[in-house]
Amino acid sequence: MIDKSWFNVLSFLGVWTAIWLPIAWLISRKINWSPTEALTPKQKLILLASLYALAPGIIWWRLHSESMSFAELGILSASAIWYILLGLGISIVSLVLIFSGETALNLVTWQWHNLRQLNSLLLPILCLGLAISLIEELVFRGYILATLITDSPIWLGAIASSTIFALLHLVWEREETLPQLPGLWLMGLVLVTARVLADDTIYLALGLHAGWIWGLTCIDEANLVTYRYQDHWFAGIKQQPLAGVAGILCLGMTGAALWIGANFANFSVPGV
Repeated sequence: MIDKSWFNVLSFLGVWTAIWLPIAWLISRKINWSPTEALTPKQKLILLASLYALAPGIIWWRLHSESMSFAELGILSASAIWYILLGLGISIVSLVLIFSGETALNLVTWQWHNLRQLNSLLLPILCLGLAISLIEELVFRGYILATLITDSPIWLGAIASSTIFALLHLVWEREETLPQLPGLWLMGLVLVTARVLADDTIYLALGLHAGWIWGLTCIDEANLVTYRYQDHWFAGIKQQPLAGVAGILCLGMTGAALWIGANFANFSVPGV
């Protein structure tokens, strides 16, 4: 028999999907896209925006129907801005370290003449990264994690929510996402760790998540880096960082830094 927490999570995802599918169908006709075709970045962004715009309303409805509090989602914190800025800083430093390593190994070449393109990209991509991360953290490290740990220990909730987080990325690009599944799963675990260490709120996780999106998207959109290989065990399959050892190291270092930093910074670890 399925646990109540799992029923709530699956029904939440089912309701979200059922409401979105008719909207997605209408949008797909407007943007001339068929499910048998690959999505362009612009088409994906439009569909993603329509999906994520529904999430806050559905979460609010589930909170009321399940008698959950906003505090359980990890969104009540007087230190929200501090945690977001800290997360942004940590994630950017982790990317600098990883790309420095790839540069030293002659796996990437920097196109410094494209650096000026960042002037017009930094702010809009940061805003986009924060918006995407806010919704994903509300859903995965907020509602789903909080619901699962009502019947399960935190470690099991972390594993389960991270698995859901990784698998749902297959909705958009299956061929490119499959090699990234282990990295996406580990990313979910690191973000759960960030929530646990940051007063049981989502803001440190939000900052980390947004920083990775910000840094990688800026590098990609400004064409700052040329990869030496299309597929490489360290740099990533299909040039996707999470599909290689570099991405795994980036996440592992971040997770380790969070735990080490918890011994020196003013973090509050629930239950310890």
